[in-house]
Amino acid sequence: MRYDLVVFDNDGVLVDSEPLSNTLLAAYLTELGHPTTYEDSIRDFMGSAMHRIHDLVLERTGRRLPEDFDDTFHARVFAAFERELQPVPGVVDVLGKLKREGVPYCVASSGSHGRIRVGHRATGLDRWFAEGTVFSAEDVGRGKPAPDLFLYAAERMGVAPERCAVVEDSPLGVQAAHAAGMEVFAFTAMTPAERLPGAEGYFGDMGELGKLLAG
Repeated sequence: MRYDLVVFDNDGVLVDSEPLSNTLLAAYLTELGHPTTYEDSIRDFMGSAMHRIHDLVLERTGRRLPEDFDDTFHARVFAAFERELQPVPGVVDVLGKLKREGVPYCVASSGSHGRIRVGHRATGLDRWFAEGTVFSAEDVGRGKPAPDLFLYAAERMGVAPERCAVVEDSPLGVQAAHAAGMEVFAFTAMTPAERLPGAEGYFGDMGELGKLLAG
């Protein structure tokens, strides 16, 4: 393994949450008078922290989202996670391989700690992540595409940024990894490679990731 730390995005990389959460987000924004399709949500918000949703709606419409927007949205998402969420196919095998080989790994997600915990518990992934290896945009001032979250995760894990590999599936995440000076491998199950430019490698099946990380 040519890296000292593998940093995983969460939504769409570890848990197959993007279809669920973006369907709910599009419906909720539309309900609030901001017509949004599923495709709009994927394009504009996939991989972003909650503040980006507020910022873009305000910028485009001049109207603020309700104060309880985050709480209501998270309640809907968490309920859907408990009912339907599954791990991304093949990701348990990837985590098992890293663990057997003694390669440190962590999560750096735009989602809240609550969202990460609910998703990992619902899918059984919680047993793969020790305390102190889960990082959220809540931990830093700015979410992706700023590099802050990835740099924070590397610092807490004690690894230099240039020794980190990031696994991402969103344009914002790829931008953030590059800004942090980290190499990034782009998962193309939901996002076409052309929307994820500059990655060190591309893969559409988790079974391919091990070979890419090994170089």
